[in-house]
Amino acid sequence: MHTYTDHGSGDTLVFLHGFCESKDVWAEFAKPLQQKFRTVALDLPGFGDNTQGIADYSMEGMADFVKSKLDELKIKKCLLIGHSMGGYVGMAFAEKYASMLHGLCLFHSSALPDTDEKKENRNKTIEFVEKHGVEKFMQSFIEPLFYSENRERLKKEIALMKQIGTGTPKESVTSGLAAMRDRPDRTNVLASAKFPVLFIFGKEDGAVPLDKALEQCHLPDNSMVYFLGKTGHMGMFERKYETRKALEKFAETIYG
Repeated sequence: MHTYTDHGSGDTLVFLHGFCESKDVWAEFAKPLQQKFRTVALDLPGFGDNTQGIADYSMEGMADFVKSKLDELKIKKCLLIGHSMGGYVGMAFAEKYASMLHGLCLFHSSALPDTDEKKENRNKTIEFVEKHGVEKFMQSFIEPLFYSENRERLKKEIALMKQIGTGTPKESVTSGLAAMRDRPDRTNVLASAKFPVLFIFGKEDGAVPLDKALEQCHLPDNSMVYFLGKTGHMGMFERKYETRKALEKFAETIYG
């Protein structure tokens, strides 16, 4: 089984999925971009088809995996797009391998660490998953990622997310939660970034609240920021056209 997809040709866009997701969340989203770019989507360690023999679930460990995959695919430099946890991995990657980045997109993501309250919530969730299993967790986890008014329209996408999530091993879920809980503050990486950064935020996103978004989007020397109304945490589904266009424009400004 492949732990990545690789389509199109030209300058490279590399997509990293979020927690309890897989490369499949980008499949439809990336298709139109393949007319202009090479698009690579990876399964991060512990998720999708990449669940064998995972020793390190930390954001830094995942960043090293991304680096090894890019080396394998002979990608020297790319625009990295990270959704949610994938953005945390992107930040760890930027800290270690900045010279490999033409640009970075934090797609409903953040360079800030978890608050104490959020850490406590992660611990409670780990306990819940240990006790009740992944499938029960998915029943309450997925829908709130979508803004309430979009849920009826996106039933199929919500079902896909539940299916991907339910297929995630319990160890990946609990280890992923712990790794996100323990990630450091990387706002300094944004502040010293020599590459441009695109931020995509949903105004109704409970995972990355608006005040936290505003706290960091001005930090890079060169940043573009897109705030989307009536959008939760899943812009690649909730606002497929707008987020894709924003990313395409950003890529064009980078690659010329």
